[in-house]
Amino acid sequence: MVENFHKPTQYSTDKFDTFEGGQDPAQIIRAAHDTAHALIDHARDTDDPAVLDRIVAYTDKHGIDAIAELWSRSSPGSLPGALWRIYLLRAVIQQDALGTSLLFQRGIDTLSTIDAAVTGAVNPTGPAEIKDLADQILRGVFRGDFGVALDRAASFSRILASGAGSIADDQESLNPERASELTTRADRYSRTADEFSTCVRLFRAGTLD
Repeated sequence: MVENFHKPTQYSTDKFDTFEGGQDPAQIIRAAHDTAHALIDHARDTDDPAVLDRIVAYTDKHGIDAIAELWSRSSPGSLPGALWRIYLLRAVIQQDALGTSLLFQRGIDTLSTIDAAVTGAVNPTGPAEIKDLADQILRGVFRGDFGVALDRAASFSRILASGAGSIADDQESLNPERASELTTRADRYSRTADEFSTCVRLFRAGTLD
């Protein structure tokens, strides 16, 4: 952990999944895998709940850019790639819990799948509930079945994609610019859901590194 902390970077939803990492890809990729495995191992080797609290809330204090330099360029089908996307989802929710909860609630209302049950979301899902759900999913990465945590993250992202797409349809004639923004966001969430699903398959095949 660094000793000189800075104010966390505000990472807006319209920049989701567009962060660029450092300038030496080879070193970053190796460091990404090493730190991801070390973090998972450290969290699973301790019974101290305070350690898990600090790991979950790391970006609240250090900013999302503190891990982006290591993980944001990793392959989507990798352990650091999965961790990056979960932390990034949580950062977006922390910074706009109200807006994200509105997308999520709309997604629950319009998506005729089992995704809401997979996430374990309460209904209705307000700002407090969605922040708690994001924390639960991240905690699940470090406790319990890692594959289940990734399944929940995939369903979480699919619900957000459905909600963003539905609201975009509502806004198409009233506010085309807003509709376009939401459509782009829906596409990003949908792609992220697919990436989490890929990680689940790799994990259960024993090939997620």
